[in-house]
This record gives sequence, C-alpha cells and structure tokens, in this order.
Amino acid sequence: MFAAKRMELVEQLLDLSGIGRNRMALRWVSAAEGQMFANTIKELTATASQLGPFDADQHSLQLAALTSVLTSPRLRWLTGMDRQVTELANVYNEKVDASVYETLVSQACHEEYQKALILETLKAGPLSVREMADKAGLPVFTVSVRLNDLERRGLAELKGYDGSTPKFIRLAA
Repeated sequence: MFAAKRMELVEQLLDLSGIGRNRMALRWVSAAEGQMFANTIKELTATASQLGPFDADQHSLQLAALTSVLTSPRLRWLTGMDRQVTELANVYNEKVDASVYETLVSQACHEEYQKALILETLKAGPLSVREMADKAGLPVFTVSVRLNDLERRGLAELKGYDGSTPKFIRLAA
C-alpha cells in the first residue's frame, strides 16, 4: 500500500516535470505468474520504445528538483500519514476524507516541486525573480510566492540589487 501511494506521488512529479509518468511503472507480479511477468516486460518495453531515449542532461534541472522533493520531510510525512488520518483517525478521533487528503498531498507536491526548481536554479548564483522563472519554466508570480516561503524558511535570501532589480541567492540547507 505504501509503495503504491509513493508511486502515485512519483507519477505526479514526473508529469509536473515534463518527463512523464510513462517512464516508470510499478507492477505486482508473483514468481508463479511467469506469463504475466513476460507480458508486463513486453508492455513496458513497447512503452519505452515509443517514448524513445531519455536525455538526462536535457532534464537535469527537473531531475535534481525531483530528487529534492522525494526526500523532503513534508511529502515524506504526508505520504506516511495517509492511512493514519484517512482510515484510523487523528488524535481527536476524526478521519479526513481520502479525496480531501489526496488534494492536500497533490497541492503540497506542486508547491514542493516548484520550490525545489527555484532552489536548483539558484545554484547558478544570484538571480532575479524573472531569471528564476525563465530557468525553471514557472510563472513570475509563482516564483515570487514560492521564493517568499523559501526566504521565511531560511533557504534563500536577497543578496543585493542589479540596478533596481533584486537578486536572490540560495542558502545552505
């Protein structure tokens, strides 16, 4: 169950990154199901052939952000607490509706991925909000909102100005 939930998160992140969820798969096949295993391998091979080679260099920014997100405490906690709060109940003996929880996790996934992209762009040195937006492929407003959160968390800060344009840097985590 945990692996399936984690896989849903990875699929969502692969779609967000532009890499696409079809680049990986999780299948449950028993050792006694030889034909099912063979069919699964044929299906996955056909999908990989249709997608073509994966250029990791072209997606290096996205892959670095994905790695960061998958190890983030927020998403690890949300993924780990899923069953507890949707099936067993919280400390007040209340259950959270599963669809509401999925929406919360999806929103957190988007936010954490966007913040990770911004932090990855800042590895290049001081950047303006517009420069970060261009490198990350995010709207300027989104970068501004996520950068505000990164500053509050002590992960980024204003370095100075280039004329009247503020430049930001990444701080050590």
